[in-house]
Parts: sequence; structure tokens; C-alpha cells
Amino acid sequence: QVQLVESGGGLVQAGGSLRLSCVVSRSISGIDVMAWYRQAPGKQREFVADIRSGGRTNYADSVKGRFAISRDNAKNTLYLQMNSLKSEDTDRYYCTVVFNRDNFWGQGTQVTVSS
Repeated sequence: QVQLVESGGGLVQAGGSLRLSCVVSRSISGIDVMAWYRQAPGKQREFVADIRSGGRTNYADSVKGRFAISRDNAKNTLYLQMNSLKSEDTDRYYCTVVFNRDNFWGQGTQVTVSS
């Protein structure tokens, strides 16, 4: 089992920034893919960004140039730096990892952007 705990969400004005963190209960050095998704009530969960163990990153078009995903293997932590936030970024944000062919998810952290 792998536990993930997100933090860093909150209320921010449009144009502001937030940094999300996701602490993983085991070493992440052996985990290839780590990602952030987001979901609004009544909507499907959507991909935001992912990062591979080698450092390669991938972003949804809607966040390219504004968000940056990173990982710190020494701290077993995944990050999402969110800049130039827009009202449409308001969602609950979840981190996820694939380990031993299983997908593990955190409980999420709420991000609310006021316009």
C-alpha cells in the first residue's frame, strides 16, 4: 500500500500563485510516473501534469506555461507550482502514483481562485 497526502491548497485571487505538495509514504525513487489531476463536483477527473523518474514532464494544454511539476526523491514529495491562476483552475487537486501496476490516489486538496 502507498499513502499520499496532498497539501497547499487554499483560496487565492486570480493571477496569484499556490504550491501544492504531495508526500508519499514510501520511497519514490523507484516510482516512474507521478502525476496531478483535478476534478470539479459533477465532472470527470482531468489530467494536469505528470513527471517521470528521469525528469521528463508533460502538461495539459490548459496549464502549459503556468504550472510546473517537480519531484524531490529525497523528501518523497511531488510538487505542483501554480502561477497566473485563473478562476477556471478552481478544482480539487489530486496526486497519483503508479506502483506495482496499481494506481494510488491521495484525498485531494481544494484550490479556489476568486476573480
